[in-house]
Amino acid sequence: MTRLAPGLDEFPDAPPPNRGWMVIFTDLVSLMLTFFVLLFSMSSVQVDRWKEMVDALSETLNPAREKVDPVPVAPYNIATLSLKRAVNLDYLGAVLEDVVRRDEGLAHSRVLGLEDRLIVALAGDLAFEPGEAGFSEQGRQALFVLGGVLRNVGNQIGVNGYTDSTPPGGAYASNWELSLARAATVANALKRSGYGEDIVAYGYADSRIKQLAGMPAGRVDIVIFPTVGD
Repeated sequence: MTRLAPGLDEFPDAPPPNRGWMVIFTDLVSLMLTFFVLLFSMSSVQVDRWKEMVDALSETLNPAREKVDPVPVAPYNIATLSLKRAVNLDYLGAVLEDVVRRDEGLAHSRVLGLEDRLIVALAGDLAFEPGEAGFSEQGRQALFVLGGVLRNVGNQIGVNGYTDSTPPGGAYASNWELSLARAATVANALKRSGYGEDIVAYGYADSRIKQLAGMPAGRVDIVIFPTVGD
């Protein structure tokens, strides 16, 4: 006799199946759906309101501080001060001697090296019009050549003007005025050539013409110092 598997009818006292897991599953699905809806709503943020919130937080967490400029404690700021180097006078003298030797307009000029300075002496009777402070054609050419060299150095430069003892006449009442005007003319020509530092001009008339033996009386000296210009 073949015996079949028992059915429910054979166990009339068995308890009904428990379906409580369906409630838990339904709650889980509802929570997941709510989570995805929340993610979707966060993905479409209003840009303007988001910026307002960020700005508000920035001001609260990191308030702007008033900018205070530092008070200088020295005339110059070492971090931003650009200093030029002074050219060695021996080297510069050799360069200028070569320039004077090669240029016809500087043929009567002299380069003299002293212990603490270098002097380029321009003959006044050739560089200037007689009794005037204006350049002759030869003097204009000479200053053009010298300016092309001296504009590249950082050394301090001064200009001294001299005359002989003959009264100047014309527009100048004295040799003092004439010597100073010629010195200023040379200084201005060097500035126009590109020399960027200050140049001090002096007029000595005929008071110091004997200090340098063998130098012409009515001359203009370009004096180059070993230090850097101001």
